[in-house]
Amino acid sequence: MHPLIAGYVRWTDRISDYVGYLAASLIFFMGGTLIFDAITRNLLKMPVHWAVELTQFTLAAYYFMGGPITLKNNDHVRMDLWYSGLSERGKAKVDLATIGCMIFYLGVLLAGSMSSLQYALTTNERRFSIWNPSVIPIKSLMVVCLVLMLMQAVSLVFKHIATLRGEDLR
Repeated sequence: MHPLIAGYVRWTDRISDYVGYLAASLIFFMGGTLIFDAITRNLLKMPVHWAVELTQFTLAAYYFMGGPITLKNNDHVRMDLWYSGLSERGKAKVDLATIGCMIFYLGVLLAGSMSSLQYALTTNERRFSIWNPSVIPIKSLMVVCLVLMLMQAVSLVFKHIATLRGEDLR
């Protein structure tokens, strides 16, 4: 493969790894927030109204940020009944045939998320709750992570083509 393509694949994989490891660390933040909420609510009898909602936002960030590394590591769900019996070249052919559907789906999600972010920016959209946080940060993160997932999907296309050509692009 062309050195530019190989560089793109390595660069995209590195970003996906970094974002994925950052996402994994969010588990500790969510756990700490929920423990803090339990202590203030049950022991101190002073409930904080933002803790559960912050955890929900963090969980959404966790899912968004986990998408690219899931694609990179091939940890996504697939029908393994017959796929696992295929050769590496056979798997690459099937993956190339189906990755177009995934890229289309991610493109539709990206268009929708960009529209949603534009609406949030225009209206200064906020959640209707006591805390009343802005949804702009989480919608922005959603757009960025969908772009990264699309980048990772293109990287997978290059990897599968390399596999079909008998090359290793890792």
